[in-house]
Amino acid sequence: MWGREEPGKWPAAILAVLVHLLFVGLLVFGVSWQNKPPAAVTAELWSSLPPAPAAVQQVVSRPEPRVVEPPPKEVPPEPKQKAEPKAEPKPPVEKPDIQLKEKEQKRQKEEKEQQEKQEKLERQKEEKRKQDKEKEKQQVQEQQARQAEQQRKEQAAASQVAQAGVQSRVNDYKGRIEGKIKRFIILPPDLSGNPQAEFDVVLLPSGDVLSVKLTRGSGNAAYDSAVERAIYKAQPLPLPPDSALFSAFRELHLKFRPQEDN
Repeated sequence: MWGREEPGKWPAAILAVLVHLLFVGLLVFGVSWQNKPPAAVTAELWSSLPPAPAAVQQVVSRPEPRVVEPPPKEVPPEPKQKAEPKAEPKPPVEKPDIQLKEKEQKRQKEEKEQQEKQEKLERQKEEKRKQDKEKEKQQVQEQQARQAEQQRKEQAAASQVAQAGVQSRVNDYKGRIEGKIKRFIILPPDLSGNPQAEFDVVLLPSGDVLSVKLTRGSGNAAYDSAVERAIYKAQPLPLPPDSALFSAFRELHLKFRPQEDN
């Protein structure tokens, strides 16, 4: 079922079609007029003026139909480009406390490592000084030991020489004592053989006889008594002038035989 048509609908539609046709014609005419070259202008020269026209026909111009132009299409205004905000300089970023703390810890660690390294070097130097000192002390001790050993050997050699010299002197004076005593021995007439008598004689520093003791008899009492009497008669016995040698003569062990050379 169709509804009721509105009044004036068809005339308005026809008018709209005509307006569009007229608009299209104007567009075509405008384009062709613009593309058409301009007409050449010619001028004629007259020797005299032409005769005036009898009558000027009044031309009645018909009024041109009014062209209704469509309303201009509204062009939306271009959006204004927002001006980019000027970049403001960023304020300096403050280092967080954790970075400062890490930096401080790193610095303290480096200082500690440097200090430990320095202490290690000092300990090594001190240890080397101790080793050098100990080595030098050991060398001194070894040198002293060598010198002491050399001195001991020299002293031993000197002592041996001295003892040999002393013993030689002791033997020399001991032979002198025995020789002096033998000069005072009067041999008994009934002595036979070559018996040996041994005596221990104690002397004083002056050479005098303190005591005489028969330690081994010859088997002939007359010969033993003759030797004892000769010991006393020979005093003072000859002693070396060096009093340090008297210890070797304080107690003498003397042996006598009748057949030995006087």
